[in-house]
Order: sequence, then structure tokens, then C-alpha cells
Amino acid sequence: MLHHVFDRWEPWAGELRLRPTGSLVADRRGQTASFALFNLQERGTLFVEPGEDVYEGMIVGENARAEDLDVNATKEKHLTNMRSSTSDVLVRLVPPRRLSLDQALEFVREDEAVEVTPRAIRLRKAELDSTSRQKLARARARV
Repeated sequence: MLHHVFDRWEPWAGELRLRPTGSLVADRRGQTASFALFNLQERGTLFVEPGEDVYEGMIVGENARAEDLDVNATKEKHLTNMRSSTSDVLVRLVPPRRLSLDQALEFVREDEAVEVTPRAIRLRKAELDSTSRQKLARARARV
């Protein structure tokens, strides 16, 4: 089924406004961990939950600031032999924001893509490698 919302035709109003926020981009492949996501939820809104597979270049959340940020969403808690009664704090995560196909298409910028599979709708950078993305961003800034 195809759905769209159309109100009316209007004269050209200029360039469309882009979203003022950046993206939280996974910097490595692996499964997301509660410990990492707990620390990342301070930086913005998350699109993934613990245990999901991510890869380098996949967008795992919306950054509260304007720039993109490479993050480690797979970081596990470092285990030690020492225990204390206050060291194990209960990790409370905000439920992830799940985007529909329409919301995902509205969310992406020109350097991002929407990946649609039978089981998921994911966002990713067009260039997955972080060093290549930085080179492209510097080249765009010079032009």
C-alpha cells in the first residue's frame, strides 16, 4: 500500500530547511551494549536498543548538537575482581525512537541513506568509512 499526504500546490518558497541536529554514527561492527547506550543517551535520541547488530557507518541516534559524532555503541562494562555495594548501578535506558519509512526519509541528509530490509528500516551514512567521510566533508567545505 502506498500512502502520501498532499494538501495543495504552492509557489516556490526557496530551499528546504535541513534538520538542525547531527547524527550519532557507529564507529565499529558488533552488538550494541546497555552500558554503551546508557552513556550515549545523554548525547541525543537513540534509534537502537541493546543487542542489535550495528556496523561502521550506521546511524544509531540523533545527536543533540549540529555535527555528526562517531560513537562506540558496542562498549562493554569493564569487569574487575573488586566489588562494592554502590558500584553496580541499575542501567535505565530510554526506549529507542523507531522511525517509519516516511520519518526516515524526512530525517536523512544528502550524505545519508535509508536502508530498507524485510525486518528493519535503518539509517546509514552514504560513505561507511569514517576517514573517507571526513575527507569528503573537508572537500565539500573547500568548494
